[in-house]
Amino acid sequence: MATLTTDNLDERQALDNTWEDPAKRAPLVLGDKSFGEVTSAVTDIALKPVKQTSFGWFVGLAIAISLLGMLGTLILYLLLTGVGVWGNNQPVAWGFPIVNFVFWVGIGHAGTLISAILFLFRQNWRTGINRFAEAMTIFAVMCAGLFPGIHVGRAWLAYWLGPIPNQMAMWPNPRSPLLWDVFAVSTYATVSMLFWYMGMIPDLATLRDRAKDRPRQIIYGLLALGWTGSNRHWQRFEKAYMLLAALATPLVLSVHSVVSFDFATSQLPGWHTTIFPPYFVAGAIFGGFAMVLVLAIPARKWLKLEQIITKRHIDNCGKVMLATGMIVGYAYITEIFTAWYSAASFEQFAFKNRLNPASPLGWSFYVMFFCNVVVIQFLWFKPLRQNMMFLWFIAVLVNVGMWFERFVIIITSLVRDNVPSSWGAFVPTWVDYAMLVGSFGLFFTFFLLFCRFGPVVAIAEVKTVMPQAHAGHSKHKYDDVPASEGTADYRVPGGEESE
Repeated sequence: MATLTTDNLDERQALDNTWEDPAKRAPLVLGDKSFGEVTSAVTDIALKPVKQTSFGWFVGLAIAISLLGMLGTLILYLLLTGVGVWGNNQPVAWGFPIVNFVFWVGIGHAGTLISAILFLFRQNWRTGINRFAEAMTIFAVMCAGLFPGIHVGRAWLAYWLGPIPNQMAMWPNPRSPLLWDVFAVSTYATVSMLFWYMGMIPDLATLRDRAKDRPRQIIYGLLALGWTGSNRHWQRFEKAYMLLAALATPLVLSVHSVVSFDFATSQLPGWHTTIFPPYFVAGAIFGGFAMVLVLAIPARKWLKLEQIITKRHIDNCGKVMLATGMIVGYAYITEIFTAWYSAASFEQFAFKNRLNPASPLGWSFYVMFFCNVVVIQFLWFKPLRQNMMFLWFIAVLVNVGMWFERFVIIITSLVRDNVPSSWGAFVPTWVDYAMLVGSFGLFFTFFLLFCRFGPVVAIAEVKTVMPQAHAGHSKHKYDDVPASEGTADYRVPGGEESE
């Protein structure tokens, strides 16, 4: 190995200077905004009078609430009639409800990844999109938790899944992978909720201070928990935020790994494989980032946040989606290779049916492969990653593909059992399709309400990546910031209060 001498020192330094300088990267906040301007851009969305809300938001909310109402009506119909309203049968006892459950759990993974892991690794580009990604996590887990509860048949006995003493002395069976789901998903939802709410406290205080009408002052004041922006409050906030990030990080790997155990611990051909835990985790992050793009691209336009949620944020999400999509594609090929190399006749038969377009539901594999592997190859090209409409369309296709991935794993592995006499066809009913669409109504109802009345961007964290946060604030003015807001608007996490 060559040694570094005075003769080649200048050459080595010149080479070092050609590497990308982080300071020369595209800024994360455009327009040379001051702290006050960033605060106004976010708070004006939540604090403007209801009558000034755009007509499009009311239309979107009306559609979402209508779909939510349809979902509630169908759940009531299910409870009064029975699970026969679904297409579930024998041998396909796991139908659309479990497909939807795994799909929605996966959607929630991107929020935790952006919030916790990228925070611990000090990736500043997370700051513009982390807040609504965290909100997306909470609402996706709400949709996910709904389906196992109604899939048990006697939904009014779903409380038996919890370790609650009862008069029948019945306790959950800890050997059941389905019970592991209950604890994993409930833990994930709890930590994600705490992490999301903890990060919003400074911004809720800002909304409290800027609110003009009394009801909003009271509501935001209660949610802000008496935040004043003092150094002691910031120190405690930063410690709590770091601890919650550390707690949430293992959940990214553990939750969807536990969900995969529902399948991997069985003996069913097509499910009994050790690749499922990393495969499910990569797929969850893949689908989750696709949903982040589906939400972020129109939100930044409609909420006029293009200078805070920049093309750099969108481009990085596209890169993560490409990387995780390649892992998912590798997992698909590995599954097929493992089935062939195992020489297990039942395993090979399951994959022959899955890959045969003429077999029942064989077409679904090719829809999945096209949406999750073929389509994302366009993301190798930066101009395409930064084309908002094109990237949004790719993200929608990825979400379609990830739903079909769960459909392929669950349904096609069950349709043809080991004994030909028990083979059956799976035909979804209109209730199956309507409940899937209704779950999106549940998701978007809460998401639209949060975008309108909550701090959709983490104001305090965005300020940490602005140049003036590290330059003494000497070049920016604060005349436009009301003095009554105190330090809640000025304080930057990890920095000092402004003058």
